[in-house]
Amino acid sequence: MASLGSRLQHSITSIALKSYLAEFISTFIFVFAAVGSTMASRRMREDAAPDSSSLVANAVATAFALSVAVYISANISGGHVNPAVTFGMAIGGHISVPMTIFYWIVQMLGSVMACLLLKTITISQYVPVPGIAEEMTGFGAAVLEGVMTFALVYTVYAASDPRKGPIGAIGPLAIGLIAGANVLASGPFTGGSMNPACSFGAAVVGGRFKNHAVYWVGPLIGAAIAGILYDNVLLPVAAMSPDIRGIPQGV
Repeated sequence: MASLGSRLQHSITSIALKSYLAEFISTFIFVFAAVGSTMASRRMREDAAPDSSSLVANAVATAFALSVAVYISANISGGHVNPAVTFGMAIGGHISVPMTIFYWIVQMLGSVMACLLLKTITISQYVPVPGIAEEMTGFGAAVLEGVMTFALVYTVYAASDPRKGPIGAIGPLAIGLIAGANVLASGPFTGGSMNPACSFGAAVVGGRFKNHAVYWVGPLIGAAIAGILYDNVLLPVAAMSPDIRGIPQGV
C-alpha cells in the first residue's frame, strides 16, 4: 500500500505535471500534422480519392511530425507521443502505472483537440478515420498494426538506450523514419496508424468507431513484445530504476 501511495504521489509532482503537458503538446503537434496532411492531400484532388501521391505525402508528414514531436519533448516526458509507446515503456518498468494512465489521458486529449481544431478551421465535415481494407479481416489488420508498432517501439527503446549515450537528434529522426516507412507499407490496408491516440481522436471527431479495437489491441500487444524483447532478451538491463520522464535514466 505504501508503494502504491508513493507511486501516486510521484505521479502528481511538478515534474510529472510538466511531463503531461509536454505529452499533450507533442501529441497535438503530431496528430495535427499527420491528420491534416491526409485532409490536405484529399482536398487537392477533385474526386477526393486517395492515391500513391497522397500516401507518400502522409508518410512524409508522419515522419517529419513525429521526429519533431519526439525531439521537443524527449528531455521532459520521454517523447512518447503514443499510448502504445507508453505501454511498452510501462511493460519494461520505465514508467509507473499511475503515470501511464495520465500519459494516456493527455495523449488522447491532445489528439481529440487536434482533430477538432482541424475540422473547425477547415469547415470540413470529413475527418479521416483509419479503416481496414475490405479484403482484410480484423485479426489480420490487428496483426499488421501490431508488427508495425513493434518496430516503432523497438526503435524507441534502441534510440533512448542510455548505454548508447544522449538521445541527441538522430534518435527522434530514426523514430520518425520507421513510422513513415510503416505508413508507406500499410497505408492502403489499415491507414498505418500505430498510434491508438491518433486513431481515437479521429474516431471521436469523425464519428466512426468501426473496427476501432484493431488500433488498440494490435499496437499494445506489439509494444509489449518490443519492450519485453529489448530489455529482457537482446539487451537485458540488470538494475535500472524508473525515471520520471518515462524512459531509462541518462537519456
